[in-house]
This record gives sequence, structure tokens and C-alpha cells, in this order.
Amino acid sequence: MTDEELMHAFEAGQVPEGGFHHAQHVRVAWNYLRAHPLPEALGRFCAGLKRFAEAQGATGLYHETITVAYVLLINERWAGSDPATSWEAFAASHPDLLAWKPSLLDRLYAPETLASPRARRVFVMPDRLA
Repeated sequence: MTDEELMHAFEAGQVPEGGFHHAQHVRVAWNYLRAHPLPEALGRFCAGLKRFAEAQGATGLYHETITVAYVLLINERWAGSDPATSWEAFAASHPDLLAWKPSLLDRLYAPETLASPRARRVFVMPDRLA
């Protein structure tokens, strides 16, 4: 699937072919970061993910801390990349961003922090630094 096809499906609230799993979340965020400055990319991705979840009848799955933390991590990695880097090359260089269980966030957050209603609702700073 091309970046354009993935972004179109995401923005239309449609599950792309193959599903919309963690790697697809990361890829969509990466696409927003390539096209927009961090604050705009973050706003677009968070709003888009909420709309996507609503279209799937899964509004309760949205998690603000996980979403913001991953966008910030992707941005940090992207800032050190050649702007012409393809998704495939970026993903191959940063496989830890694509791992879900265990997650990169496990090193930054205590499990009870990420499980909290507060972290689901608002961004919470990391409470565990490796």
C-alpha cells in the first residue's frame, strides 16, 4: 500500500487493506510529520485518529499519552533522517518504533501510569526514564 492510499483511507475513516494496526499508526504519523511542522502534524494526527476511532465505533480506544508520545518519538527520529528517506527505509532504521508488545513506551512509563484514565485523557510526561 502506498503512503497516499494509507493516508486517504485513514482520513476517510476507512480501515485500509490489511488493517490499521500499530505500524500503520506510526506510518500515518510519519507522513504527517514529513508534510507539516510538529505542532500541526501532532494536531492533525490526534484529531484524525479520534475521527478514525469514531468511524470504527471505537472511541474508547483513543489514548492521548500513547498518541502524543509516539508522535514525539517519531519526530525525534525523523529529524535525524534525510528528508528523501522512504517509509521502508525509515521503518527499517527504527524497528523499535514499530514494536507494540512490548512497546518502546514500556521503558518510559510505569504500566499503571499508561493504564490510568488521566493518561488516556491528557498527555502525561514519562515517569520512568531508562
